[in-house]
Amino acid sequence: MAVNRTPVLKRCRSLGMDPIYLGIDKKSNRQSQRAGKKQSEYALQLREKQKAKFIYGVLEKPFRNYYDRADRMKGMTGENLMIMLESRLDNVVFRMGFARTRKEARQIVDHKHVLVNGKCVNIPSYLVKAGDQIEIREKSKGSERYKGILEVTGGRLVPEWIDVDQENLKGTVKELPAREAIDVPVNEMLIVNRNINHLSGRKILNGSLKVLDINIHPLGYQSATGYFDDIFISL
Repeated sequence: MAVNRTPVLKRCRSLGMDPIYLGIDKKSNRQSQRAGKKQSEYALQLREKQKAKFIYGVLEKPFRNYYDRADRMKGMTGENLMIMLESRLDNVVFRMGFARTRKEARQIVDHKHVLVNGKCVNIPSYLVKAGDQIEIREKSKGSERYKGILEVTGGRLVPEWIDVDQENLKGTVKELPAREAIDVPVNEMLIVNRNINHLSGRKILNGSLKVLDINIHPLGYQSATGYFDDIFISL
């Protein structure tokens, strides 16, 4: 699995976002080298996608799966996508204040510290539902780790769609969040437009040619690839 080892603050600068959205209180006084430069529509669309992936800690393939699922659901694709990302178990643990960052929340879920409706769930991408009860397992509640976490997160605002008892390290998902309740600096419409632009270059053809992908290279030339009876060719 590919891991981006770029320092967090540097990535925040390059994406034009405040580290506070990651649960990090530090700020960098440096300015991004891209600041003030005009960006193409494609660059802006790509940056929004990268921001969403970075904030929620999602890699490319799972992100595509979320998008495809959101596109098949009723309603607006972009809103569906953001609601699914926000409904991930690791994000809910973070939002409840049981972890300082989403990265720490993923570790907590991975280490089997989290119960959902009384059962251990160690899948960070698990999507919670309205009415789900989230709790840190009993034998972990008294650890110094959670005392330290609550000292940091105790003053943070809790989203209106969840109810939290931080003292007892448990909470309830009252309802799935509406888009306006998700306070992340992502313009999901740019992500949707980017996918629409990409798919506009795909055509399903009759006969043995199954898929034709047309890509516009940044330098201006076009390339196309197709599949004939499972044999890869370049046109």
